[in-house]
Amino acid sequence: MKLEHNFSNQAIDAFIKISALSVLVLWCFSILKPFLLLMVWGGIIATALYPIVIFFSNKTRLSESKVSIVLTIVGVVLLLIPLVALSTGIYTSGTELFLGYQDGTITIPKPKLSMQEWPIIGNEAYSFMSLASSNLESLLFKYSGEVKVVASKAASIVGSLGGGFIQFIISTIIGGVFMANAAKCERAFILVSNRLTGAHGEDLTKLSKTTIRSVVQGVIGVAVIQTMMAGLGMAVIGLPAPVLGLWLFLVLVFAIIQLPPILVLLPIIFYVFSVDTTTTGVLFSVWCVLVSSSDAILKPILLSRGSHIPMIVILLGALGGMAMSGIVGLFVGAVVLSLTYQLFTVWLNNEAEESSHSIEN
Repeated sequence: MKLEHNFSNQAIDAFIKISALSVLVLWCFSILKPFLLLMVWGGIIATALYPIVIFFSNKTRLSESKVSIVLTIVGVVLLLIPLVALSTGIYTSGTELFLGYQDGTITIPKPKLSMQEWPIIGNEAYSFMSLASSNLESLLFKYSGEVKVVASKAASIVGSLGGGFIQFIISTIIGGVFMANAAKCERAFILVSNRLTGAHGEDLTKLSKTTIRSVVQGVIGVAVIQTMMAGLGMAVIGLPAPVLGLWLFLVLVFAIIQLPPILVLLPIIFYVFSVDTTTTGVLFSVWCVLVSSSDAILKPILLSRGSHIPMIVILLGALGGMAMSGIVGLFVGAVVLSLTYQLFTVWLNNEAEESSHSIEN
């Protein structure tokens, strides 16, 4: 009877402790939930950029904390520049478009006859551009429903881009804090990993760092470079700022999910051929082909140091992350799913090795 009484007390005591711990964990999760994605992205940024901190710290003899602060400030400024440019460009272009429409001074160049030779959409595109160049008001009235839908979608995308930049800025600041306390953060990660996996915490930490840096450099890094190259070409041909921002986002998405950016650049190529000289169109087309094929050169350079991740994993992670959390999720999803895949693969291999050793013994 006494043993049963002690067992009951211990069971009740364990239940109370587990319940209290569960409530505390759930409470903390609810508090941190709005910042969880930003903290994860900040940790990814810190892991990817920490080798740069070590490099400059050794070269300049500054402490890692000071280098982290400088690197964070530079990152924030680099993010603020496109955000301000996008906001200013949208405001200026919108104002000019509104005033031009009121004054009747908006002019759209007449399309070339060669546009009719485009496959499938040639005649329709030529008719549309001809009506736009001769009677814009009639065109807007004719397609008023479609114009409202497109304008609404464009405004939503632009708003998402602006919010994404703000999230990137916050994540960069969080990443700077992580980098400034890198040793403590790594030690905490190892301790937690040891509690979860036994004595494999240090190996798990090294694998996680390698995988994160591999994906950030070989996938996201290449995508950012391709986006910058595409943006340079579109800026040279004089693409309006709102359209430029939208297409840069589309190029970035296509590059991250491992689709050729040329697919999303084709409409711009057609546009250049229809409103500019043939020479300009050919040069821009060649540049777009170079942008789209540049990953064949960049990926072996940037991805060679990391582990191999199937492209389908990156694709599903990027698309799923974007569907769940917007533009930041596009990056976080690709990294997190790739890391999970790599850890799961290592766990399966270790289990298989342990099983074979047991059979041999």
